[in-house]
Amino acid sequence: MEVWEKVNVSDPEFFKTLHARYGCIACHGGVADAADKETAHEGLVPDPSGGQACATCHRQEVEILADSLHVDLEGYYTVLRARSDEAHWDQLMTGFTVHCTQCHATCGQCHVSRPTFLEGGLAAGHQFKGTPSMNLSCTACHGSRVEAEYKGKNEGIRGDVHWTEQGMTCFKCHSGDELHGALGDRDHRYDGPQEPGCTDPDCHEGIGGQGDEVMQHSEAHLTRLSCQVCHAQPYKHCYNCHVQKDESGVPYFQTDESQVLVKIGHNPRQSEERPWEYVVLRHVPVSRDTFGYYGQGLLPNFDALPTWTYATPHSIAKKTPQNETCDACHGNAELFLTADDVAPDELEANKGVIVNRVP
Repeated sequence: MEVWEKVNVSDPEFFKTLHARYGCIACHGGVADAADKETAHEGLVPDPSGGQACATCHRQEVEILADSLHVDLEGYYTVLRARSDEAHWDQLMTGFTVHCTQCHATCGQCHVSRPTFLEGGLAAGHQFKGTPSMNLSCTACHGSRVEAEYKGKNEGIRGDVHWTEQGMTCFKCHSGDELHGALGDRDHRYDGPQEPGCTDPDCHEGIGGQGDEVMQHSEAHLTRLSCQVCHAQPYKHCYNCHVQKDESGVPYFQTDESQVLVKIGHNPRQSEERPWEYVVLRHVPVSRDTFGYYGQGLLPNFDALPTWTYATPHSIAKKTPQNETCDACHGNAELFLTADDVAPDELEANKGVIVNRVP
């Protein structure tokens, strides 16, 4: 955003709102009745959100937010702990902190400003939005994969039916409780019950039940396949992320060319909540030497987790290439993750999800 767009209070209507009633210092600190600007701004907190300033009125939300994956980044730490060890942890965390920790949110980065990851800037003057902007908040961070899939921005791929047919925003499926972390302290995004789930009462309840005339919704399919196996259109896979710094010390990262395709494999997160044998998998961009700039062998247990991981793409359609006919899926090796699809250096990590015998 331009500098003039980032001014703190650009709309006089703000002064009529509840937040304005308490004055600037209540949230941002500083010195009241100061004689000059420099003194007035002593102790100024540009982004006070997520701390005591918000907790004064929104204590419950702030307390539970501490356990939100949006804030604590526990999903990242979970996989890094599995792939690394104590001897390499400090070096690994140096690289992770420099390159990866901008990808988190505070109260204000959803409800007042754009995320820091996109250089901040107030989204609508100084207005506080109870429901964040889908475009300036959600897809500002989740744009390269989620937005592109959901809105049909991948070349030749239609948008998700929930968007193209119903115009559903993120918040239609993802509740405030989920986003705030109120559903529990989770280790990663697929920890615990499905939130949301395709067959939730408000969604597609009754699939496979009496009155469902879709032959493919047989028990044999529904107990062995996640919904996305049949209904996901091609989605993005990223490869080989490497973090580095340029000659000026500015951190950056590089990845190999991405691919847009569907890959079905064995379920790496099989549980009571996700019982299926087959699910769609997404390649994540981690590699054995992702953090090699900060030291050698920082992921000594790289093979502990697959690089082709459980996925729930936002590319849903009623009709997809894999469900056009029975033979479109059955016996079609192109759809399934076989050893030929996996880089030699990643075969051991993915041995549990590779399909050795195509159904």
